[in-house]
Amino acid sequence: MSSTALEPTPAQPLEPPRSKAAPPATLGLPGGLSLDSQALLQGGRAVSIRHNGEVYRLQATRQGKLILTK
Repeated sequence: MSSTALEPTPAQPLEPPRSKAAPPATLGLPGGLSLDSQALLQGGRAVSIRHNGEVYRLQATRQGKLILTK
């Protein structure tokens, strides 16, 4: 009886599920990047964003609007 050693396989990075509506990142304004809000929120209602040493909160409302607060 022979035993076969299993070779380890490299781990694949986990990617968030992509919506069919829009790609998570595309070219937007000249020199800028356009991100889909679902890619930022990843199924949640709020996310913290660090910018220039400050922390901001991006929150989705029940009405489907976005609010950015410091």
